[in-house]
Amino acid sequence: MRALLEIEIDTATTNKLISDGEVAAKFERIMGDLKPEAAYFFARNGRRCQVIVVDLADEASLPSVCEPFWLEFNATVEVHVCMNAEELREGLGRLAR
Repeated sequence: MRALLEIEIDTATTNKLISDGEVAAKFERIMGDLKPEAAYFFARNGRRCQVIVVDLADEASLPSVCEPFWLEFNATVEVHVCMNAEELREGLGRLAR
């Protein structure tokens, strides 16, 4: 199951990790574990944000995807089940059956 995660990282937490030189290693570990299909980084409302697309084996995989961002970065995480164009075509094709 493909999921899009919108992650807004706490500024104070991240500032400390940057000052301590720890942010890159933590980030690389999380991204290495998740192996996202896509990842984009931007500022929103003056905060560090990212959108990543990951493949979840099942619903029980959700804690292992979200918890690292909560624990390491005190982040806000929103999860959206999503699909690519090919999956949308398949879904629309099922409507006609």
